[in-house]
Amino acid sequence: MPMSLYFTLRGCCIGFFAAISAWTIAQADPAEPLSALTRMPVKEITVFKDGHAFVMHAGEMPVDKNGSVQLDYLPTPIMGAFWPYSSDKRAKLAAVTASQQRVKVARTALTLPELLISNPGAEVWITEVEENKTPYEAKIIGAPERSSDELAATNPPGASESIPQRGNVILLETAQGVMVKPIDQIKSVTFKNRYQNKIEQEEMRNRLTMNLNWEGAPASKASVGMLYLQKGVRWIPSYKIDLDGQGNATIQLQATLLNEMTDLDNITVHLVIGVPNFMFKGSVDPMSLQQTIAQLSPYFQPGAQTAGAFSNAIMTQTARRNDFDGFGGGGGEGNTNVGLPPTPEVTGGEKSEDLFVFTVQNVSLRKGQRMVIPVAEYRMAYRDLYTLSIPITPPREVWQNSSGNIQQDEIERMMRAPKVQHKIRLKNSSQQPFTTAPALLVQGDRALGQGMMTYTAPSGEVDITITTAADIKVKREDIEPSRQPNAVEWQDSWYAKINMSGKITLTNYLKKPVELEINRYVIGIIGSASHNGKAQNINFMEEDASSAIADWGNPYRPWWYGWPYWWHHLNGVGRFTWNLKLEPGKEVELSYQWHYFWR
Repeated sequence: MPMSLYFTLRGCCIGFFAAISAWTIAQADPAEPLSALTRMPVKEITVFKDGHAFVMHAGEMPVDKNGSVQLDYLPTPIMGAFWPYSSDKRAKLAAVTASQQRVKVARTALTLPELLISNPGAEVWITEVEENKTPYEAKIIGAPERSSDELAATNPPGASESIPQRGNVILLETAQGVMVKPIDQIKSVTFKNRYQNKIEQEEMRNRLTMNLNWEGAPASKASVGMLYLQKGVRWIPSYKIDLDGQGNATIQLQATLLNEMTDLDNITVHLVIGVPNFMFKGSVDPMSLQQTIAQLSPYFQPGAQTAGAFSNAIMTQTARRNDFDGFGGGGGEGNTNVGLPPTPEVTGGEKSEDLFVFTVQNVSLRKGQRMVIPVAEYRMAYRDLYTLSIPITPPREVWQNSSGNIQQDEIERMMRAPKVQHKIRLKNSSQQPFTTAPALLVQGDRALGQGMMTYTAPSGEVDITITTAADIKVKREDIEPSRQPNAVEWQDSWYAKINMSGKITLTNYLKKPVELEINRYVIGIIGSASHNGKAQNINFMEEDASSAIADWGNPYRPWWYGWPYWWHHLNGVGRFTWNLKLEPGKEVELSYQWHYFWR
């Protein structure tokens, strides 16, 4: 082949591939650089204990050539809880569009293929994978790719927008011509001169477009914002109760803030106590462009064990004795050091409808971080209290109908020797209620135990368990003095009347008098009780009443044990209650009577 023809063909090839490369680059230009999309800062956030947060973004945002604001942050709000707005008097919000957009992203080239692709025009030495192959000189032309516009023109109608598709070959200009070389056959490359270590690629990013109707010509910036409710920020309260042993307690409330949503920079945080009703919290708003709610850590999952180590009451804000939670307040000191970032500052609390809100200023917390914030401190009176609760025990005949080891274990647990519990009873003398939270009890530098603080309104009282009172001995004895066969007839069946008598003996081995509260639950119809005890039958058919029969966390439900269908027509559940004071070294014997019917 004549040399003139070779160079002519070589020039045509080079020109052809250069034209392809230039055409590709030209068609990719509509993809905006990443810097063209902005992120609207968070200004304020209201945090609930169940992990939901009401977020407010606001700021003066750049306006594009169409007079719209382009944002690269797309939240995942619950259904019906996304509300954008414009606070600019010159621009009225016309619509908000959530979509995906092609953007150019420049990153550091980390692999040999990326370095080859990012350096068109560079002169290099190429070493191939094949052994004993002599390295050769070449000039990088580029890698052929199908642009987004080309794909849009050739894809079937209705296909979603695509990012460019790049092949696995590289075009190299050599002395023999333009070589099309598979990139995976290149072992190493040596650049003769300086090279580019950044590669620019197109990616699909979520985009939120706020379309504005301007009065006159659009300005360069617009004051806009958006409000939404989303799961991802949670606060967990906890108490430390320092007892002085003389009837005075110092109570400290702190908040642990968990952020798994977005970066927070010097914002205002409102910590909420209460039970808000989020009807559609399990449904994602269509504006999120996601089908499901993002997976968060176990602290945000109500069903996970780590979500409620002390009780699900912490998560749901419901307590055993109450329907909603409250929140206490106090003061705080701000950061006065010039040049340092502001520290969280508690400014005060207030009540809004059935919710209690405490405000913390100057909070900065990046996504994935946690923070502990001192919230409030109180000083109030307490008194020691010793309680004993003896739940009912099903008759042995019922055991045969129990299903599985769980029910049998529960029966055995109830039959074990009852223990007196040492508690403190706090009188809430503050202006704010207590909220449901773990409570660490200490005396000086010694830990006494940990219990549960439940919702307590101002002027109300709350009991917190410290430990089992081992120095107060309990002995219980129940006997059957008599029975009357065929005592009552119901639905053509005769039932015997079983007369029962019991006594509870308590001995105080402590060196101080103790205040005792005793509850004894029995099956059947109650009779009388000694020592001014109160005897009454309770409405055990309702869930709330029946759950009070057993200890906290182990509610009794009569239908658990396979009770006969006739049982509730003839019997009930009775409760004997005593309140008394027992001197050191003394003993008291509490007696009671009742009866029940059995077939």
